[in-house]
Amino acid sequence: MTYENRQYRLAARPVGLPKATDWEFTKEPARAPEDGEVLVAVEYLSLDPAMRGWMNEGKSYIAPVKIGEVMRAGGVGKVLESKAPGFSPGDAVYGSPGIQAFATLKAKDLTKIDAKLAPLPVYLNVLGMPGMTAYFGLLDIGEPKPGETVVVSGAAGAVGATVGQIAKIKGCRVIGIAGGSEKCRFLVEELGFDAALDYKAGDLKKGLKEACPNGIDVYFDNVGGDILDICLALIAPRARIIICGAISQYNNTTAIKGPANYLSLLVNRAKMQGMVVFDYADRYGLAAREMAGWMAEKKLKSREDIVEGLETFPETLLKLFSGENFGKLVLKV
Repeated sequence: MTYENRQYRLAARPVGLPKATDWEFTKEPARAPEDGEVLVAVEYLSLDPAMRGWMNEGKSYIAPVKIGEVMRAGGVGKVLESKAPGFSPGDAVYGSPGIQAFATLKAKDLTKIDAKLAPLPVYLNVLGMPGMTAYFGLLDIGEPKPGETVVVSGAAGAVGATVGQIAKIKGCRVIGIAGGSEKCRFLVEELGFDAALDYKAGDLKKGLKEACPNGIDVYFDNVGGDILDICLALIAPRARIIICGAISQYNNTTAIKGPANYLSLLVNRAKMQGMVVFDYADRYGLAAREMAGWMAEKKLKSREDIVEGLETFPETLLKLFSGENFGKLVLKV
């Protein structure tokens, strides 16, 4: 059977925020699988801040998307046709299909998932890359200890919300930084954060000083810029700072702003380390099992912001950079 595929390809390298002319919407027949491959009907796609970096030309932890290529993205869907042992039509799978309705992928690049264990969008959130990022960034690099104060920026986003919840499970005080009173209420009332500060309202540095009287032991940074500087000024001795992302800087048309308060690392004998989730691929299964257990015990919640329609991709992606999304941003194909 022939399936008409719909795809978004990168047409130009964006300057600042991606715009409509940076994309090309194409239609073509989905390619039939060859030996070792499967054809997947994509159901949900993960939209992540890291996608902005993948559009840029230059050296990074992963090769940039080439002009004319289907835009890179993680996703989940169901197998339609298989020419690979271990995969059958109807199997639910996770992989990197890109922004398209159908994807022909190598079986070795796919993971079978259990749609009965959790809804498919959860595999793009807590049980997917954002959850893995939160788990390994906080636990391996942050090394939180009971009673310590953990601060996380972008706290209402996919990574930040999971970071804060895991820190609570580990017995820490957790302070979230988010944009808007509704998000801050959600963090405290729904996710159990000890406090949440709205960076759009009031004096953030003053609020953090009051919320962290003994300083910040662990800071999980998703935004960079001024908020990173404020937190560096308030770290406790032997603090650990995880550099996960810098969403405030991704669409800059000028040079990225580095931390002015970096000498606080010296004074406090603190550690600041970057993390890329792909480095922990051999341990994803362990993390997923533990987090699925926490979800079953109602200790860990997964919230998705689902937007319907592949054709909405260009404008839906921009929600990440305006702060409109509330939870993990997912595109329903």
